[in-house]
Amino acid sequence: MKKIKNLNPILQKYSKQGIIAAAVIVVALIGIFAVSHMVKSHDTASAIAEVSTDAANAADLRIAVISMDKIQMDAKVLEDLHKQRANFENKLKTKLEKEQKAIEKEKADIEKSQDILSQEALQRRVIDYQRRVNEFQRHLSESAQSIEASYQDALQTIQKKHLDPVIQGIIAKKNLSLVIDGRMARMGDNVKNLDITDEVVKALNKKVSSVKMAAPKGL
Repeated sequence: MKKIKNLNPILQKYSKQGIIAAAVIVVALIGIFAVSHMVKSHDTASAIAEVSTDAANAADLRIAVISMDKIQMDAKVLEDLHKQRANFENKLKTKLEKEQKAIEKEKADIEKSQDILSQEALQRRVIDYQRRVNEFQRHLSESAQSIEASYQDALQTIQKKHLDPVIQGIIAKKNLSLVIDGRMARMGDNVKNLDITDEVVKALNKKVSSVKMAAPKGL
């Protein structure tokens, strides 16, 4: 008897319907292309004719830069959130390792008893084993997704309730016109008071130090 595999094979199915569907899509696209040439279009000049000539004056602009990467590293609330996620991941790892050992033991027991059990009894055990393997894989996937979803929800809470209000407050206090993410900007060495990242981090740390991450499903 061959050894039991941990993963079920993935069956790939092909049918003529896929080819027919592709042909239908091509015909539809040809129809859309033909119709598009029947629609009257305008040149760029006429399209922007009513656009205002008003624009911001550089002399009136007050600009600042923040580094989101630095905020993620230095903000206490985000550091705490990373630790919470790591704790949940460790709990999941411990739980799954225990289940994996039980599954591996079951596999070894089946292989030892294949010459003792009847074909029918052996088949029942193999089916049950494969069910446990599938359940294990499903649980792993769902738990990992649940941890990530909980983490993202907490991030959204931090941004909307804490980080955004801090940045908006600093914008108002400094009378800033524009704040740019430092990952998109290039700055010279002689520019003063442009990077406000440290001030954002300091204010954020004063405002909040921890946001509880909701317990993921099954943990």
